[in-house]
Amino acid sequence: MLNETRPATVAHEPTQAGEARSRWEWTERSVWTEAMLTALERGVKGGKWFSLIDKVYNQDNLTASWEKVRSNRGSSGVDKQTIQAFADGTPGRIVHIAEELKTGTYQAQAIRRVYIPKPGRNEKRPLGIPTVRDRIVQTALRNVIEPIFERKFANDSYGYRSQRGAKDALRRVQQLLNEGHTWVVDADIEKCFDTIDQTLLMEDVTEEISDGKVLELLQQYLQQPILGELDSWAAEAGTPQGAVISPLLANIYLHLVDVAMQAAGFNMVRYADDLVVLCRTQAEAESAMELLRRLITERRLHLHTEKTKIVDAAQRGGFDFLGYHFEGGHRWPSKKSMTKLHDAIRPKTKRSNGQSLATIVTELNPVLRGRFNYFKHSHSNTFPPIDGMVRMRLRSILRKRHGGKGQGRGSDHERWPNQYFRGLDLFTMTQTHRTLCHSSS
Repeated sequence: MLNETRPATVAHEPTQAGEARSRWEWTERSVWTEAMLTALERGVKGGKWFSLIDKVYNQDNLTASWEKVRSNRGSSGVDKQTIQAFADGTPGRIVHIAEELKTGTYQAQAIRRVYIPKPGRNEKRPLGIPTVRDRIVQTALRNVIEPIFERKFANDSYGYRSQRGAKDALRRVQQLLNEGHTWVVDADIEKCFDTIDQTLLMEDVTEEISDGKVLELLQQYLQQPILGELDSWAAEAGTPQGAVISPLLANIYLHLVDVAMQAAGFNMVRYADDLVVLCRTQAEAESAMELLRRLITERRLHLHTEKTKIVDAAQRGGFDFLGYHFEGGHRWPSKKSMTKLHDAIRPKTKRSNGQSLATIVTELNPVLRGRFNYFKHSHSNTFPPIDGMVRMRLRSILRKRHGGKGQGRGSDHERWPNQYFRGLDLFTMTQTHRTLCHSSS
């Protein structure tokens, strides 16, 4: 039976002054005090946290959560309440939410289901959009429970974790490739977020948490009705993509896979449901594939039959991971990433764009700079075609304004040479990459 009242025993003195805080600097201070952090590191009596709901409805935590939700912006949920509309009613709305959570009358609302295009495909990805108030409460809940699970998460899990990210995962992959781990299990978990077994997930959560009200709140989010354009239904599995709490729940759910693969001696790098296992030999990769398939099946998930494969990254073909394509000792943006880049550039460089070219360049530069910052470790051959494509689209605008038709080509290169666009301060990936390489050498 769940004990809802017994408090976790918290040490009154930290191991050393400031030590715990420095290691957990990212945590929400209104929740994770010095004493709480010390208990987190030393462990609590019984190995479980019993009294946490008061930390969730703490008004300072809810206010900090509201600020995060507001900064992330986002669309309205089924109640059609926008960020601005909620802001007009704060802090009264925060007080009301806190009271509902305290008295147990809080009820999560339905999730609005929308579909967004998948780059380079005809398919669409389902996305769940909770209401603003539910996003606030989910953030407050995450602030409370995330450090409890973060403490035990595996080193080679990088997705949606504080002080870790995609670039860290990519660095680890490159390190392993450089060390000779070129046989790669390129795995795809089929519809992971939509098929997570909710019973197994709640069992994983109760390994650490025994506060019944927190568990009931989590259960509410897992069982929120989903409202589509034509119908509504209750999800029997999965965590809604788009919900604040979903990435943490996915990490909790896949943690046992991380631990088992690590214990077996395999180098698995995982970012949410995107993962690769890097091995030295084909035989090792086949063993890793066999174990991974068994572990994923035990978690009641499935590896995509066609998309999961073993590749030799040193040979032609390679593999994609987190937007990069790895092949033959080099890496560059994957086809999907290039499609995303083109999709970001096209709306800003339509031939019918009536803004001045200087304004167009000003709006274009942050897109180009952002993509470069992520893909700057690509092979040098990556950047000239991208720069050429951007200049071609700008020349097409100029060509139309001077009575011409079609794409910028031919004599347009002489009429508006590359130097012309440098004069407009157009961000150039090729030159920036050369400068970066020169400075690092």
